[in-house]
Amino acid sequence: MEKHLQQFEFSVYDDITGLNDADAWLLNEAREVTQHAYAPYSHFQVGAVMRLVNGEIIAGSNQENASFPIGLCAERVALAAAASVYPEVAIETIAISYHNVNGESGHPISPCGICRQSLAETENRQQEPIRLILGGLSGKVFIIERANDLLPLGFSGSELSI
Repeated sequence: MEKHLQQFEFSVYDDITGLNDADAWLLNEAREVTQHAYAPYSHFQVGAVMRLVNGEIIAGSNQENASFPIGLCAERVALAAAASVYPEVAIETIAISYHNVNGESGHPISPCGICRQSLAETENRQQEPIRLILGGLSGKVFIIERANDLLPLGFSGSELSI
C-alpha cells in the first residue's frame, strides 16, 4: 500500500482592498450580479463574472426552479454563456460572490461539486488555467490559481477512452 498526499495553495486577502485593480473590479461586478439571481426558494443569490483572454466580460447568476434539480448555478450559467458567444476564447479569471438574504455574506464560498466538475472540464478543454476569485459581499477573499485544484482526482474525458 502507498499513501499519497494531494494539496494546493491559495492566496487569502483580508478584504478586496488587497487585490489588484482588475481583480477588485471583477469581484465587485460579481457582487453586483448577485442582484440578478432568481433565488426565491433558497434566498441564496450567487453571481459569477468572468474575464476572457480577449478582454470580454461574461456574467451569470443562479437561476432556481420549483423543480429543484433543474436549477442552474451562476458559474454554469456564465460558462455556458461564454461557450455560446465566444466558443474558441479561453477564460482567464472568474470572480464568484454571493448574497445570503437569510444570513451572513462576509466570507468566501467555494463552487459546488457540479460546478467544480464543469470548471475542470472547461479548464482541461481550453488547456489554460482558470483563476478563481472567491469572496462574499465583504470580508476575506480567496484566489485560487487553477480551477482543477478544487477537484482532486477529478473525472475527465480521458476516462472514457478505450
